[in-house]
Amino acid sequence: MLKVENVKKAFGDVIVLDGVNLTVSPGEVVSILGSSGSGKSTLIRCINGLEKLNDGRITVDDFDVSKPRDLAEARKRSGTVFQLFNLYPHMTALQNITLAPVEVLKRPKAEAEAEGRALLASVGLGDRADAYPSQLSGGQRQRVGICRALAMKPRYLLLDEVTSALDPEMTAEVLAILAKLATDGTTMLFVTHEIEFARQISDRIVFLEKGKLLVDLPAEQFFAPDGGLAQPRVAQFLSKMRKD
Repeated sequence: MLKVENVKKAFGDVIVLDGVNLTVSPGEVVSILGSSGSGKSTLIRCINGLEKLNDGRITVDDFDVSKPRDLAEARKRSGTVFQLFNLYPHMTALQNITLAPVEVLKRPKAEAEAEGRALLASVGLGDRADAYPSQLSGGQRQRVGICRALAMKPRYLLLDEVTSALDPEMTAEVLAILAKLATDGTTMLFVTHEIEFARQISDRIVFLEKGKLLVDLPAEQFFAPDGGLAQPRVAQFLSKMRKD
């Protein structure tokens, strides 16, 4: 289980997360919505240990990300896919995918490469294993990023606005992959502005506003008139997003 308990994070005098509590159970798909600056991406970065907490506690299967000894174990259990791919430009798609399994998990190289090729094939990139990031489209690079995270066999997949840098066609490609992962039972914490997609794949919707967790509801209830929409700020946000 992934637990966020009374987490607070500030950058100087700016409070970014203010007493956030959240639990994600294995098999759940939880989407995090909110306007820019609400703390969504910072929350993901705190969960994977890229940002230090000012207060509170985050545990991944009881491993505390604030403790150096626990952080490595927590990261083995949670794979992250970033907005801007973050692939190593001097490595092929396959090399990007197999680096961590070989170096961190100490898997045999041949085994890691076989699994990497299978992952690439599963996202329609079986023929691009030897391509470098500069030879791939944005959608293809993001699919490689997803494969790289999945290669670590994480219990939890953290996705931070993974379609924000893509055009509509590439966005559709990536969302199709995520929809399949959700159907297959992959546990996901998904920061997104793709409202309708969040509605379709999510078990729960979390809404952040100015660093506070304003709403945490089952997806059906969140989008119902007497659920999240009953919150004026949520209704305003969804109305604006649909117009955009």
